Amino acid sequence: MTRQNENYNRYLLSDWRPENPAFWENKGKGIARRNLWISVSCLLLAFCVWMLFSAVAVNLNKIGFNFTTDQLFLLTALPSLSGAILRVPYSFMVPLFGGRKWTVLSTVILIIPCAWLGFAVQNPATPFGVFMLIALLCGFAGANFASSMGNISFFFPKARQGSALGINGGLGNLGVSVMQLIAPLVIFLPIFTFLGVQGVPQPDGSLLALTNAAWIWVPLLAVATLAAWFGMNDIGSSKASVVSQLPVLKRLHLWLLSLLYLATFGSFIGFSAGFAMLAKTQFPDVNILQLAFFGPFIGALARSAGGVISDKFGGVRVTLINFIFMALF
Repeated sequence: MTRQNENYNRYLLSDWRPENPAFWENKGKGIARRNLWISVSCLLLAFCVWMLFSAVAVNLNKIGFNFTTDQLFLLTALPSLSGAILRVPYSFMVPLFGGRKWTVLSTVILIIPCAWLGFAVQNPATPFGVFMLIALLCGFAGANFASSMGNISFFFPKARQGSALGINGGLGNLGVSVMQLIAPLVIFLPIFTFLGVQGVPQPDGSLLALTNAAWIWVPLLAVATLAAWFGMNDIGSSKASVVSQLPVLKRLHLWLLSLLYLATFGSFIGFSAGFAMLAKTQFPDVNILQLAFFGPFIGALARSAGGVISDKFGGVRVTLINFIFMALF
């Protein structure tokens, strides 16, 4: 019966036993790793989209807009706000729809804010409210983290979940530094001139095409969507209704970990989103986007290593040591 079900839907894993050593070595490991690396790719691009405004906002007034500093800071903050709120419902989606289907949907919809932002920056008459809406839509990318981590946890045995989640979250977080590294480069290249995109002349004679920072991710998101559709799997045993998942809200550890996470990941994403704008207001003559990627890059690599270290020494010890270092530095 299991074989018949899998033949009927080759993407559905009706028999999934990662805690069984023989099953894991003979079949499970390869499937889990394939799903992990596709998930990493989708999550990395999601973080690129989530942090778009950290690179775009600092350049808006250079191409004809006249927004205040407070307005520009708001644009960098809105994706984090909507992303944080949306993570709550996103955490229920994988058991409802399946990891493969949800990864496909949550990745492909990110094309909308990227495409829209690319058009919006071409018209200096675009109202601030439109940019606010696009920024809020970018928050959907940040919410992907909750469903992505939940999905990958189903594929691995408990003894390997720390490493797997560290890789998924850590390399996914690289999207922040990738975006902040790539965006300052592509905005001065004639990438989309065949679509009529013309750069705005700058005092140094260069042409700034801010559309590139948004549109560069569209084809990559399309490829990642196809990879998720054809390369990922849904696990039959992970299906659950919203009602059956609600008892987790009664667990004290959930709320304690949420507070700890607010301090750790909240600091990471907050500093990543606001650093470029903050530094630009303090040091207007410095091209800060050339340096903004470095902090998120170190943080993402540390996160990947943190999962492996936690598997070996225990998450409690590693978290405690991490908070001590955060307090000191």
